[in-house]
Amino acid sequence: MSSSLYSILIILMLFSACAATKKNLDGYYIPKLSVFHRTFIQDPTWAVQTSISSKDFRTFFYNQTLDHFNYRPESYTTFKQRYIINSKYWGGANASAPIFAFLGDEEPIDSATTGAGFMTDNAAEFKALLVYIEHRFYGESIPYGWTLDKALKDANTRGYFSSAQALADYAEILLYLKQKLNAKHSPIIVSGGSYGGMLAAWLRLKYPHVALGALASSAPILAFPDIMPRDTFYSGVAKDFLEASFSCHQTIRRSWEEIDRVASEPHGLAKLSKTLPLESSSQLKEYLKSVYAVSAQYNDPFRRPVEVICNAINGASPRNDTLRKIFAGLAASDRNSTCYINPPPTPPYQIDLGWHWQTCTEIAALWSITNNTMFQPAPSGLDKFVTRCKRDFSIAPRQHWVSTYYGGQDIKLVLHRFASNIIFSNGLQDPFSYGGILKSISNSVVAVYTAKGSHCLDILPATKKDPKWLVKQRKTEVEIIRKWIATYHADLRAFGKY
Repeated sequence: MSSSLYSILIILMLFSACAATKKNLDGYYIPKLSVFHRTFIQDPTWAVQTSISSKDFRTFFYNQTLDHFNYRPESYTTFKQRYIINSKYWGGANASAPIFAFLGDEEPIDSATTGAGFMTDNAAEFKALLVYIEHRFYGESIPYGWTLDKALKDANTRGYFSSAQALADYAEILLYLKQKLNAKHSPIIVSGGSYGGMLAAWLRLKYPHVALGALASSAPILAFPDIMPRDTFYSGVAKDFLEASFSCHQTIRRSWEEIDRVASEPHGLAKLSKTLPLESSSQLKEYLKSVYAVSAQYNDPFRRPVEVICNAINGASPRNDTLRKIFAGLAASDRNSTCYINPPPTPPYQIDLGWHWQTCTEIAALWSITNNTMFQPAPSGLDKFVTRCKRDFSIAPRQHWVSTYYGGQDIKLVLHRFASNIIFSNGLQDPFSYGGILKSISNSVVAVYTAKGSHCLDILPATKKDPKWLVKQRKTEVEIIRKWIATYHADLRAFGKY
């Protein structure tokens, strides 16, 4: 067996063991928009103590309307939607103390109570009531009490799984809580990250009578067809690696042709296929692309995954061929995982199931690759993606529905005329930032970004090791929200509501 063939075999063994947690979908990779990276590990000794414990959170279920937009008999069906409340620091309705609401995204809401640190870190200062609302069809908020798998197999039920229905859910629960708590004049500030950040911005635009303002962290609201170029995501990934190390960037760039060459050898793909269900070298390449993309997306200043990969690639023996160096980087990227042990078969992860439906319907952000990156040029794979959506759900994506329903074209001109009180925060290490708002649109629709920040970093818990630029970003966001609330209370007094 040649040295190169041996190297690619080792890579594929690691690929096989990790495939359960890093999806490649029939030859293309669709980046997730999750706030929290599944393998994110933060040293608990770094935490800034907020004196909030798990005992401070109480779980409730709201009888939510299945269909907010139609009047068919089944539209009035209700389901249990989970929300969590922390009232430890709330100043109360009589003081018109604010309500901070975290809008759930494409995962169960459980992780948000500890992961969405911006809420808990600032609750005492604002005397805020904290509310966390789970997105319909995730966690424990699935209609009819079904599993998500069962719900998605039912054509009628899955039709109620959309962002518009989710926003209406949030609006209904928040208005219900204000009424239940007699908190008519308590301003609501919504927040969310990634897809949840998009929802936060859209809720402020669609329901301004519900939310006074929105903090939209790492929200790529422009990452849709005809709004921005399709190659920005992978260009952003390549930029992170280039900034980390030119030699690492070049090694990765050379590796794609080497994989193809080895796989095309007389005993290459055939021999590998005896060990793995490998039909082509593209499967391996898609997996490697996903590793590099996730590392760039969550390239936080604590773990620095891009640097970890590049240090391993550059630190490999000069005698090693390109693929052995790639393996060194891949092994380093999974140093905190159990990927070397083949995991037992598990049911599809809920995020993967739900996100597949959401991308097949409206969040159809597919990315192409041009010549100017460390990746091989590739089209967006739209035709193959549409085929899979038709196979799984008998539908094709409505690629332009998001920009039709929520807007996006001429965003600065449009939002400048009517929008207010939205913070679009980003970290430029995150390749999704290229689909976000990076320039302030008005005095109250503002962009707050950091050059070294990663995906949703600003809304994660503060730590003792936070760099000064991250502390400053969060402080800026807090000051903006404080001004929104102060202006709101001044307006209440001016209109005789106090």
